[in-house]
Amino acid sequence: MTDLALRCTGAEVTYTIRSHRPLIRDLLRGHRPAAQKIHALRGVTFDVHVGESVGVVGPNGSGKTTMLQATTGLLPVSAGEIRVRSVPAFLGVQAVLRNQLTGRRNIEIGLLAQGLDRAAVDHLLPSVAEFTGLGDAIDMRMETYSSGMRARLHFAVATATSPEILLIDEALAVGDRTFHEKSAQRLDEHRANAGTVLLVSHNLAEIRRSCERVIWLQSGLIVADGPTDEVLAAYEAS
Repeated sequence: MTDLALRCTGAEVTYTIRSHRPLIRDLLRGHRPAAQKIHALRGVTFDVHVGESVGVVGPNGSGKTTMLQATTGLLPVSAGEIRVRSVPAFLGVQAVLRNQLTGRRNIEIGLLAQGLDRAAVDHLLPSVAEFTGLGDAIDMRMETYSSGMRARLHFAVATATSPEILLIDEALAVGDRTFHEKSAQRLDEHRANAGTVLLVSHNLAEIRRSCERVIWLQSGLIVADGPTDEVLAAYEAS
């Protein structure tokens, strides 16, 4: 993988769901609700090179978020494999951030979780807090935040440094125009540093602006993978 950021080969992800939660009396009688296997990804194969920005499109339920979560290792693949050059940042450290802590304290924890030492965290913290645009709310507990405020915080922490591989799931769909512009500029800076970006979004204008290549997922399968204009034209016509 000399010039590859990630390689996905025949990756499959399956879920087993049941029609309802079983009652204890039913379990004691040996009765279990019917199980259904869901194939979220079906033999997905693609390469992404270092420095590429790749958009991922498809309708709801097509497997886009599942693909990103499998790439980070949050979801195991049931077949095939996904190899990465370094640990991807899925908006950095969402699993580490804590609702009961303030935005500022969450920034500290998030930066420490990325491997920064105390001095580096103290140096970066003011600029990350300012980037969020949360104002005085940065010192309020995250449980009081709206979904948009949380997304700002996650994005700011994840992109405070330049991870080799950044996975973004609808992160640019929140916030006002000013935050959109700041986010787009930061992604441009990331790509200029040879960072690799996978961007899942329903905002096709943002995909066109940010990505030179697009993967179109449908029902867990890759329908098309190629230049942005070509794939989006086919996707919009479908």
